[in-house]
Amino acid sequence: MRKIYVTLVVVLAMAFGVKAQEGFSVGPFIGVPVADGGDFATFSLGFDATYQFAIADKFSVGPSLGFSHSFGDTYYGFDYDDTQFVPIAGAGRFYINEMFTVGLDLGYAVGINDGNDGGVYYRPMFGYNINEKIQLNASYRGVRSSYDNVYYDGYGYYSRSVDWNFGILSVGAMFSF
Repeated sequence: MRKIYVTLVVVLAMAFGVKAQEGFSVGPFIGVPVADGGDFATFSLGFDATYQFAIADKFSVGPSLGFSHSFGDTYYGFDYDDTQFVPIAGAGRFYINEMFTVGLDLGYAVGINDGNDGGVYYRPMFGYNINEKIQLNASYRGVRSSYDNVYYDGYGYYSRSVDWNFGILSVGAMFSF
């Protein structure tokens, strides 16, 4: 009788084990700009939306779309404008167990404000699943780009390539439907 009971418990545990979450999720985030973004922005707000397709028991992939708004700062007496991005990416999620998720979004962030050309978007994330519908997460959102800077030094005009990384350390929540 004991073997039957143990076998039943193991089968039920496997049946209700971790399954990759599939479906639509949306949620807000707040963050602090870091890297080059920390030089001219104070804090950030935004939202993410993703649709995940389960491709294995613990792994899912799908498209991701979002919006981030970073509020401009005064830096060395110069007032910087707000910075907005619309990241369009592919998202992968690995479900460690029922409570913890790690993931990575890769794509391109379209710059919305004037003078913002956007760049390569990447977002490593760590999530804590409160239940099947709500996840709290922490992530680093980076937009990496380069542009040609033309400047005058008193003798002539020069051009140089400038690499920059607009980063945001963020915390947020995702709500699944």
